[in-house]
Amino acid sequence: MTKEQFAALVPQYERLVYTVCFQLVRNAAAAEDLTQDTFLSAYIHRGSLPEGYERQWLCRIATNKAKDHLQSAWNRKTVLPGEEELARGLAPPAEEAVLRRNAVEEVQQALQALKEPYRQVCRLCLLEERSPEEAALALGRPVKTVYTQLSRGKRILREALERGEQRDGIS
Repeated sequence: MTKEQFAALVPQYERLVYTVCFQLVRNAAAAEDLTQDTFLSAYIHRGSLPEGYERQWLCRIATNKAKDHLQSAWNRKTVLPGEEELARGLAPPAEEAVLRRNAVEEVQQALQALKEPYRQVCRLCLLEERSPEEAALALGRPVKTVYTQLSRGKRILREALERGEQRDGIS
């Protein structure tokens, strides 16, 4: 496809591409940017345009651009004015401290409920932040055994904490 032929496609499909983008992102400014990105990408790859399928090809590019935009890290981190919940990490320091303290207490309670040999290994490695090698030396166990017990203990802890969250959500 020549540059002139492609230039004829832009005014023909510009509104369609914008509409596709806007339907997905629901933001006029973002839809305009995505429309430009779509035509730029289409121009760069105009050699792979299947003849007779210009409309479908441009719509597919626009859809992919909009999906990429919605999945981007920037889009997920953006907090808009008027949103009810504060994004994690943007809460006031006091709230963050309370959330952190509650999480630590919940983990400590779950850790105390663990059966041996997992309780000692997890306490040393997770709470006291010792390496598995140090825990093995302190407990008099082989290092590989400590790694296995730590891995299983973490799995049991994760399952117990997830069950606790599910119970809290049901109450």
